[in-house]
Amino acid sequence: MHQAAPLAEPPFPRQNRPMHHRFTLGSAFLFARASGALFWPDHNLLIVSDLHFGKSERLARRGGALLPPYDTAATLTRLDAELELTGARQVICLGDSFDDLTAASRLDDADRLWLLRLMAGRDWTWVLGNHDAGPADLGGSYRAEVRMADIGLRHIASPATPEISGHYHPKASLAGRARPCFLIDSTRVILPAFGSFTGGLWADDPAFSTLFGAGATAVLTGARTLAIPMPRMLPSRDAP
Repeated sequence: MHQAAPLAEPPFPRQNRPMHHRFTLGSAFLFARASGALFWPDHNLLIVSDLHFGKSERLARRGGALLPPYDTAATLTRLDAELELTGARQVICLGDSFDDLTAASRLDDADRLWLLRLMAGRDWTWVLGNHDAGPADLGGSYRAEVRMADIGLRHIASPATPEISGHYHPKASLAGRARPCFLIDSTRVILPAFGSFTGGLWADDPAFSTLFGAGATAVLTGARTLAIPMPRMLPSRDAP
């Protein structure tokens, strides 16, 4: 991974930073929440991406690195809190909600019941991702992508804009600490991974430079949001 370019100093004192970042995409007023979720008040809609339920189970099953087996419960805890705080009656999960289809079928009984309780009474849509390419038999609707108010909601960014997507798990560094972040410009938003232990791709990676033009913003998540210019890879000293 490339090291992120140095970040500018915060534009206002820490105690005055907004809890969440409000912005517009097309005609939509949206809130990039400190949790990494996106809230669309006009539709009472909560959007999350890359939950990766069952990641620790999948890694253990395939002989990979062992993670504490609490990632799904930790993600559910945060999702539960966001639904309570926003009062959202619609939820769209932008793909890679499960680490693979087997992980979906092997959810712990308590986690499965918890998820079903969160889904109950809500219009819940699973957008299919590259990790979860089929129904998980949990209810809700399953879509390749969703379109609302002329905005496309999909897993992986495409040339068709305006759009909201996920997949890349963007992150940026502040004071030596990596933080998941939203990447935002006038035509698109890429959400951070909402799941626990999901890792990420530095915001100055060339993959993002081809998607975002000048003036793009990175909104770091954490206790509060912090909006900064999207980091860009510094030119090589050997470049002509």
